[in-house]
Parts: sequence; structure tokens; C-alpha cells
Amino acid sequence: MAGLTLIGYRGCGKSTIAALLEPRLGLPGIDADDVLERRAGQSIAALIAQRGEAAFRDLEAEVLADLLAEPAAILATGGGVVLRESNRRLLRDSGRPVVWLWADADVVRSRLAADPMTAVRRPGLSGTDPLAEVAATIVAREPLYRDVADVAFDTGAEPAGRIADRIVAWLANRSPDAGPREQPS
Repeated sequence: MAGLTLIGYRGCGKSTIAALLEPRLGLPGIDADDVLERRAGQSIAALIAQRGEAAFRDLEAEVLADLLAEPAAILATGGGVVLRESNRRLLRDSGRPVVWLWADADVVRSRLAADPMTAVRRPGLSGTDPLAEVAATIVAREPLYRDVADVAFDTGAEPAGRIADRIVAWLANRSPDAGPREQPS
């Protein structure tokens, strides 16, 4: 397998499910936000505070291009990677299945509120509290996620292990020459 890319809003389980998929698929997991922070030498929140969102998005695009060129791996992308058309094109043209993980706004808010890293890793981009912007941002990004996804899974409906199993089953049943954009859930 040439790899797999996970997309979705922050708090939808991309990093968690990537870790669960590693032993199931025999591929290493790579968290794009971790790579970005190492390259920047600072947290995402500090990067945005010091250099602005545009600089963050530029580095995010660079990291995405580099990681999609990596050998087989499970890539968990940042939640806003789909905002740029050039990134969506890279995702569509990568030759890797793209799995969209999503959850209702209430589920995401609850996960973000429970995560002590939310303030450091997931800054509000609208100048408001990250929890306050969840619903509107999910709605705004949904067509962008849908545009690049080959399949979608609701991570609020089932435990992460079950979602990982469903992804493995989807991959096993996916035709090698499958056309894009089947969305079973």
C-alpha cells in the first residue's frame, strides 16, 4: 500500500486513528502538525501569534507536499490543510486514499474542551475561543473535505478502534482502480 491520508477538522480523531491504524496496516503514522512544529521550532499557536496565519499556512503547504512524497505512511493532516486549493489538488493527485474523519460540532467541542493541548496545538483562528468557532468552521470546511475525500467516517458515532477497523475493511474492499469519492458513512 502506498499510504493513506487522514483529513478532517481538529478533534475528529485523525492522530488517534492514525496510531490505531499503524499495527493494522503495518505502516508508520506521521502527524503533519508534529512535523510542522519541529520545522518551525515552536508550537502552532506561537507560530500564528508571532508570524501570522498566512506564514503558518505556507509552512503547512510545504509540509504537506513533503509528506505526500514520503514512502508508505499514514498521514494525519492538520484540520485546515484543505483551505488552499493547491493543497486540495495535492491531496487529490497524490495517488493515496484520502479518508475524511468527521464528527458533529458538539462532539468536537467536548473533545477539544477535554484536551489540555487545545490551547497550544489548536489556537482559535477567528480571534475567538476555539470552542466557540467549531460549528461555523465545520460547516464552512465541509465542502472542502468532501471535495478531496475518497470515503468519510463519523468518528462521533463509534469508538476509534471500530473506525480504524472500518477503514481497514474499506481499504481491503477498495478496487485498485477505484474511482474517487465513495462516501459510505
